[in-house]
Amino acid sequence: MNAVVIAVIIMLVLSLIRINVVAALIIGAAVGGLVGGLSVEDTVSVFSEGVGGGANIALSYALLGGFAVAISYTGLPKLMVDKIVAAVSKEGEPRTKALPKVLIVLAILSISIMSQNIVPVHIAFIPLLIPPLLLVMNELGIDRRLIATVITFGLTAPYILLPYGFGQIFHDTIATNMELSGLAIDLDMIPTAMLIPTAGMILGLLVAIFISYRKPREYQNRKVSLQDGDAKTITTKDLIVTILAIIAALVIQSVFQSMVFSAVVGLAVLFVSGTVKLRDQDQLMTDGMRMMAFIGFVMISANGFAAVMTETGAVESLVNGAADLIGDNKAVGALLMLIVGLVVTMGIGSSFATVPIIAVLFVPLSLELGFSPLATIALIGTAGALGDAGSPASDSTLGPTAGLNADGQHNHIWDTCVPTFLHYNIPLILFGWIAALVL
Repeated sequence: MNAVVIAVIIMLVLSLIRINVVAALIIGAAVGGLVGGLSVEDTVSVFSEGVGGGANIALSYALLGGFAVAISYTGLPKLMVDKIVAAVSKEGEPRTKALPKVLIVLAILSISIMSQNIVPVHIAFIPLLIPPLLLVMNELGIDRRLIATVITFGLTAPYILLPYGFGQIFHDTIATNMELSGLAIDLDMIPTAMLIPTAGMILGLLVAIFISYRKPREYQNRKVSLQDGDAKTITTKDLIVTILAIIAALVIQSVFQSMVFSAVVGLAVLFVSGTVKLRDQDQLMTDGMRMMAFIGFVMISANGFAAVMTETGAVESLVNGAADLIGDNKAVGALLMLIVGLVVTMGIGSSFATVPIIAVLFVPLSLELGFSPLATIALIGTAGALGDAGSPASDSTLGPTAGLNADGQHNHIWDTCVPTFLHYNIPLILFGWIAALVL
C-alpha cells in the first residue's frame, strides 16, 4: 500500500480511538516515512525540519488566544450576549424562550461566513464569541455538534466559492499552481467551477440543522474561564477602547497578513489604555495561550507530517497508481482524483497547502483524460478542500473545538471531526464528481 494512505489511515484510526491527535500525527508520520523508504534517522530529521514551518501558525494562535481572553476580560462578549437577549426578550421571560435556537445558529453562521471574506479574521472570532454563549446554548439544549458543523461551513464554504479575503488567496493559489503545471486559467472561472461543490456543502449544512442535530442535547453548566463573574463591568471608555483594539487588529491583519502582529497590536491597545491592567496580563495571556495551545501543537505536528509525506514521494506514486486504474474512464478518473485529494488533505490538514502538491499531478492527468478547464478547476479545488472540513489537523475543525470545548464537554474527534466529515466531505465528493463530469 501507498505510504501516504497508510500514514493517514493510522493517524485517523488512532484519533478515532481517542489517542491524542498530536501523538497520532507523529506516529502516522513515522510509519509513513518508514513505509515510504526513509530511514529512521531521515524520518526524524525531515519531521523535525518540517515542524518549523508550523511555528508561526502556533505563535499566531497562542497570541490570538491571549487577545481573545483579554477582550473577554473587558466584558464586551458578555455585553453582546446580554444585548442580544434583551433585544428579543420580554420582561421576565426566561432565556430559553427569549433566545430561540434559530437566532443562535443564524448569528454564528453569519459571523463565521464573514470571517472569511468581509472581515477576514478566520478563526480569531471563535474564542471571543463561543465561550460566552455556552451557558445560553446549554439552556436551549443546542447540540454542540450542530454548532461545530455550522462554524466549519462558515470557515470553509465562503473561501471555496467567493474570491474575497481568504477566498482570493485560495483562488490565486489554484490559478497560480495550475498555470505552473501547464494550464493557464482566468480567475473568474473559479467561482463558476466551484459553485456545484459548494452546493454540496450547503446540502450537508441543511441536513445537519434539520435532521442530524435537531434534537436537544444536555450539557452540564460548568463555569468557563473569564466568563460572567471574572469579566469586569464594561464602561463606555472600555467599550470604545476595546472596539478600537479589535479594529486595529483587523487593520494590521488585512494590511500585513500577520496574525502575530495583529494580536500584539490589539493587546497593546488594551494594555496601554489601561482597559486591561498590566498586573493581569500574565494570567490573561496564560489562559489565552492554554485555550489555543491545542491548535498550535496540532498544526506544528501536521507540518512535520506533511514534510515526511512529501519527502517519500508517495503522493506522486499515489496519483500514478490511480492513473493506472483509470484508463480512459473520465467518471472513474474524477472519483479517484477526489479520493486522492481527500487522503492527502486529511493528513496535511490544509487545503491551501494541498493545492500546490496535487495541482502539479492533477493538471496533466486531467488534460490527458480530456477534462475541460472548468472541470479541472473543480477537481483541484474540491480535492484540496475535502480534508479541510473533516481533518483532525485542520484549523477549520480545531477552531470550533477550541471554543466549544471551553468547559471541557466537546470532543475534537467525535463532536467536530466526525460530524463535519460526514456532512461535508461526502457531499463534496459527490458534487465535485458531478461538477467534473458536467462542466
